[in-house]
Amino acid sequence: MAAHRRFAGLATFAVVVRPGVRLSRRRFCWGGRRPADSAVAGWFFRTSQSEVSARKRASELPLLQAVHTVRISVVFALRVNQAGELAATLIYTAQSPPVVRSHPHLRPLMKHMYDQEAGHFDTFNKLIAKHRVRPTVMYPIWEGVSTFLGWSTGIMGREAAMACTEAVETEIGTHYNDQIRVILEWFADAEQRGEEIDGELKELVSTLKRIRDEELEHLDHAVENDAKEAKPYDPLVNVIRLGCRAAIKISEKI
Repeated sequence: MAAHRRFAGLATFAVVVRPGVRLSRRRFCWGGRRPADSAVAGWFFRTSQSEVSARKRASELPLLQAVHTVRISVVFALRVNQAGELAATLIYTAQSPPVVRSHPHLRPLMKHMYDQEAGHFDTFNKLIAKHRVRPTVMYPIWEGVSTFLGWSTGIMGREAAMACTEAVETEIGTHYNDQIRVILEWFADAEQRGEEIDGELKELVSTLKRIRDEELEHLDHAVENDAKEAKPYDPLVNVIRLGCRAAIKISEKI
């Protein structure tokens, strides 16, 4: 029997690893308890002993290695993105009152950016719940840090608030681009091997692209509203960008 491979990305997959040995088509989950006998870390199956043995024999296949790699990448992405969008909503929540009080004409812009961030946050809340991804344990700390960052840059003035947005969105835009590139590279490799890409994973890429574009729109708004006039501009932006990069790395892991 000729080997046949099919991926269903976020939903299901089936693969014949060699004639007469078939890994059953199963749902997998993105969290929860990992079976001790799992030969492919991070994948969760209800399997018979024969299937476990087949999976162990198949563990060196590039196919399964590719699945594991993209799964880990997407789990990290959803966890970090949810934390990042939480931070963004809290920054704008704390930042808007002092900024709008001094510059009433910015009320529509601040509300527009907040509403988009709240939409992003809602999107990732639904995705991590759907795929059972554990949120970062740093959640309470990011809440406090984000609120303080928004409040402090807000009281420093419009320029500092916009410099904060510029710094955050520069890092977030780069981060989304990196995520999209990783998944698209996996798409290309999978297509080269003749594997089918699930529509749900394609939809995730479309969602990431849309959110990335909206984040970069915020960056443009910040620059248009004198972000680069903030005093002191370079230290402020560099510290915030460094903090964003650190938060991304930490949230990926814990």
